[in-house]
Amino acid sequence: MSPMVAFVHIAVLVMMIIAAFLAVILKNLLSAVIALSAASLLLSLEFYLLHAPDVAIAEAGIGAALTMAIFIFAIRATKK
Repeated sequence: MSPMVAFVHIAVLVMMIIAAFLAVILKNLLSAVIALSAASLLLSLEFYLLHAPDVAIAEAGIGAALTMAIFIFAIRATKK
C-alpha cells in the first residue's frame, strides 16, 4: 500500500469519527441527522476505497439517503 493511499484511508476515518462525534453532541436534531448522514457517506467512501463498490453503493443508498430521509420526516412530524 502506498503512503498516499494510507493517508487517504486515515483521513477518511478521522473525518468519519469527527462526524459521528458531532452527531452525538449536537443539540439541534436536524444538524445531528446531517452529521450522521455525513458519517455514513464517509463510510461508503471507505468501502469504495477498500474495493467493495457494491457495499459502498448499498451504504450510500440505504445508510445515508434513505435513513436521512426517514429521520427528517420523523423530526418534521414531531412538535417542539
